[in-house]
Amino acid sequence: MLFGQHLCLLRGGGDLATGVALRLHRSGFPVAVCELTHPLAVRRTVAVASALLDPEGEALIEGMGARRVEGVDEMQELAANGVVPVLASSDLPPIAQIARSVVIDARLLKRNPDTAIEDAPLVVALGPGYTAGIDCHAVVETLRGPDLGRVIYKGCAANDTGTPGTVGGRSAERVLRAPTNGVASWERTIGDRVTTGEVLGSVGTTPVTALIDGTIRGLIANGTPVASGTKVGDVDPRGDEVDIDRVSDKALAVGGGVLEAVLAWVGSED
Repeated sequence: MLFGQHLCLLRGGGDLATGVALRLHRSGFPVAVCELTHPLAVRRTVAVASALLDPEGEALIEGMGARRVEGVDEMQELAANGVVPVLASSDLPPIAQIARSVVIDARLLKRNPDTAIEDAPLVVALGPGYTAGIDCHAVVETLRGPDLGRVIYKGCAANDTGTPGTVGGRSAERVLRAPTNGVASWERTIGDRVTTGEVLGSVGTTPVTALIDGTIRGLIANGTPVASGTKVGDVDPRGDEVDIDRVSDKALAVGGGVLEAVLAWVGSED
C-alpha cells in the first residue's frame, strides 16, 4: 500500500463519507470508519455503514470491501490489508486509541460538537459548522455548485441552505423525512419505482409517502429509531437513469477535495 503508514480515520460512513473512503482507498491510503451503532445512512447501497447492518458484517462498494469490526486492534489490522473496517462506536469514538495520521469528520452534522484540531496531525471536516484553522486544518465544501469539493484552509464552508440540491428539476420534494418520532418500517426497497402519493412505509404508525414520481435511491434501514424531521429516504426523479450501486458525482467531488488535502499534507511532511 503506497501510503500504508498514514491511516485515515473517517467519522461517519454515509454516502459522502464513502466517496471520501473510495478516493483515499484507491489512492493507496489505509482507511477506517467509526459509525453509529444504528447508522442513519439513507443511500445504503453506496455506504460503508451498511457493513454494520449486513448479517455477515460486510459491504462492497465499487470493488472496495468494508467489514464490521469489534475493536481497535482488528480495525488497524484490516485497514493495513486493504479492507475498510467499520467500528460501531458512540458519538465520540476511541480516537486516542487508534494510530491515525488523518481524522476526517464526515458526519455532516452542520455543527461541531466534538471534533478538535488536536485529534490528529491532519484533521479535515466536511461542510458547514467547522472553521478551518480553529476546529480543523481544512474544510471541504459540500454545497453543489462551482466550489463543490474545494479545500478551504482558512474559514468555513458555505452556510447550510436547508434546501437539497436540485436533481432532475426537483429539490426538497426528493427528500423523505420522518413525520414523527418512531421506528422506520418500509414496504418498498431501494431501487423500486414509485409514484406521487404512494405509501412507502411508516415511522411509528404514521405513513411515509412519496412526494414525486421516481426511483427510490435511499431508505434508512428498517428498524432504525428516528426523530421527527430526520431524513429517512430519497426519491430520484430521473427514474431508470439512476444507478443505485454507483457512488455519486457529489461524493466523488468531495472525496477528491479530501484526497487533495491529504496529499498536500503528506507532501509537506516529506
